[in-house]
Amino acid sequence: MSNDDRKQDEGYVSHNKKAAGGWGALKASTKFIIQSKSVLRSARTLLRVNQPDGFDCPGCAWPEPGKAHAFEFCENGVKAVTWETTGERVTSEFFAQHDVAELRKQSDHWLESHGRLTQPMRYDRDADRYVPIAWKDAFELIGEKLKSLASPNEAIFYTSGRTSNEAAFLWQLFGRLYGTNNFPDCSNMCHESSGIALTEAVGVGKGTVSIDDFQKADAIFVIGQNPGTNHPRMLSELQSAADRGCKIVAINPLKERGLERFAHPQRIGQMLTGRTTTLTSLYLQPIVGGDMAVMKGIMKCVLEKDAEAKRLAVVQRTTRTDVVHDASKGAIDHDFITQHTQGFDALQADIAATSWSDIEKHSGLSRSQIVAAAEIYMQSKRIIACWAMGLTQQKHAVATIQSVANLLLLGGHIGRDGAGLCPVRGHSNVQGDRTMGITEKPGPAFLAKLGEVFDFAPPVEHGFDVVESIHAMHEGKAKVFIAMGGNFAAATPDSAVTAQALERCDLTVHISTKLNRSHTIVGKDALILPCLGRTERDVQAGGDQRVTVEDSMSMVHASHGTNPPASADLLSEPAIVAGIATAALHAKARATDFNFLIADYSRIREKIEAVMPAIFKDYNARINKPGGFYLGNTARDRQWITATGKANFITHPIPDLTLPAGQLRLMTLRSHDQYNTTIYGMDDRYRGIYGTRMIIFMNTADIAAKQLRDGDVVTITSHTIEDGQQRSVAGFRIVAYDIPQGCAAGYFPEMNPLVSANSFADRSKTPLSKFIPVTVASA
Repeated sequence: MSNDDRKQDEGYVSHNKKAAGGWGALKASTKFIIQSKSVLRSARTLLRVNQPDGFDCPGCAWPEPGKAHAFEFCENGVKAVTWETTGERVTSEFFAQHDVAELRKQSDHWLESHGRLTQPMRYDRDADRYVPIAWKDAFELIGEKLKSLASPNEAIFYTSGRTSNEAAFLWQLFGRLYGTNNFPDCSNMCHESSGIALTEAVGVGKGTVSIDDFQKADAIFVIGQNPGTNHPRMLSELQSAADRGCKIVAINPLKERGLERFAHPQRIGQMLTGRTTTLTSLYLQPIVGGDMAVMKGIMKCVLEKDAEAKRLAVVQRTTRTDVVHDASKGAIDHDFITQHTQGFDALQADIAATSWSDIEKHSGLSRSQIVAAAEIYMQSKRIIACWAMGLTQQKHAVATIQSVANLLLLGGHIGRDGAGLCPVRGHSNVQGDRTMGITEKPGPAFLAKLGEVFDFAPPVEHGFDVVESIHAMHEGKAKVFIAMGGNFAAATPDSAVTAQALERCDLTVHISTKLNRSHTIVGKDALILPCLGRTERDVQAGGDQRVTVEDSMSMVHASHGTNPPASADLLSEPAIVAGIATAALHAKARATDFNFLIADYSRIREKIEAVMPAIFKDYNARINKPGGFYLGNTARDRQWITATGKANFITHPIPDLTLPAGQLRLMTLRSHDQYNTTIYGMDDRYRGIYGTRMIIFMNTADIAAKQLRDGDVVTITSHTIEDGQQRSVAGFRIVAYDIPQGCAAGYFPEMNPLVSANSFADRSKTPLSKFIPVTVASA
């Protein structure tokens, strides 16, 4: 029986292929506005999203264009905003009706769908329920627990990417005044690999492009990224680029609708006529983990063409014949390489020693497919390379990203208008958190200046990242866990081990807007502290406040919520930090008056400027400019802050990722009704999945080889080399999909139990959510 449009007990699958965006996006957006049960408020709020006098979308970190559209939001932005402006509330009565054991059995979607948290709650272990607690008592409880620890390093301060610059700066200041660098954050699980790779290669761990570069590029390589679901506003930039003739190369194991065709919901003519834009000039589907081999193959083509052109030039000079035009002429920028780079000879030797048979084997692509990508590269004077977690969550992620950097350095595509490196960050201020000092490995210059401005000696010992935090809690080395936003229990690998780790803590605290999975995993004592959302007014002693955020391309801009708070009992994140700090810090550390700082957030920004004067000069004045201001990027200016003083070609061997017979390479991904761990709904429209998340995408040949059928329910078992343990999940339905043979994919967090906390990327320690060796068997 065909699986097409077949109704199933838990959802159904449709193979109806429609373009990304279009009427489907409008219909979905309208549905979520209606479901918010606050239609007028949600609609009014959307008109202020990403506007100069409005608030920053609480979704992704894609930047706003120089001239904002009146409707500067996408379908997923609608979901994020209506999810926050919902009329639903989680009150003390809700917790009186549901004990934690019951809440733990519910789905992630069910938990968050009940609306906004309204008052601080404390876990009552005897009743297995959360009960109300006064803010003063909650702060005192946290203060007592922190003061009782044998060492500051027994406390962990987690941060999510939705936190503002002001809150993040105060958070890291408080933690370091307390005495620790234990600041794991969501970057540890997403773009940590990018930061390490780019810092070594070009001297800065951020992207080198601006939004304007997308209108000047001749080619855009989109690698390991699905913008249609994860960064939908990026599609409008890709559409504009494609319309003017820019070549777009997609490199992704799955065929994704948002990388194939797009209909802009805000282009009336396109909507009325049904016309769509074909986005990609070339779509390559490497095997999971095969991206480095693809990069090396493209470079091999370019270097071979360049060597051939040089030989022809010598012959032509000798014979005095006319020069024959070659498509590769100028593809390698030798002047740039000589003046600005180090390691080119080693790169040439490495590429020459890499055989085409190895490239084809480890990429899963044919030589002709890679040559097609190389031809586009060689014909383009300005190239942007974009990537996301499809690259960063592999074992060899750092090496792969440095191979992407090598490819762009080869043609001088860094520090040139319309060209550059573009790691596309996820949550709205994840990049800003790092700029504010949220890192377990702070730089000595930052610590020195922080200590000078606030008159203390910050700790210099490196703290725990996410993986290390899980192990530290599990082993009893960390006893207090406080999360500024996020959903740690759902976002992290090894779900059972992470849950055990949190449960072994003396105290767990979650600063949140909505109920989530982490609230059901309680320590010996536990608190939920509800905070204001991005859309809401933040009024402090000094009046109405603005916060600031940094997007993926280093633009810092103001965000000003205008809605009344969901509850009169909510506090802002900076105010919560101030309350905890005042209760927890000893006398000397309390010399920093947190209450003074939060009375007027401009005072926080003045301190940020004092600590980082080079990039935040005139901070308070510059955020008044529509669109904000650019922090700058040394690599974009061709100033190389590296050990060699130049941009570095860094070579790595192609890893052998061969798996034992019968195993598949599983990667986790988001559905279209999802952002990070937030599940807005149970559909994945672009992939044709409706009403269920319990699926595994597989190649038809693999399904047949295992004597299974499309639609069968299976058990999936992971086989991690690092600890030799087998982890299993059951009840997943097979969906035949356009994915390379030997590969599979499924949603997170449902697949997170398969990812070992001991299985992470080399050097960055990012969990390997994009390369999980698994077997699939009939349930």
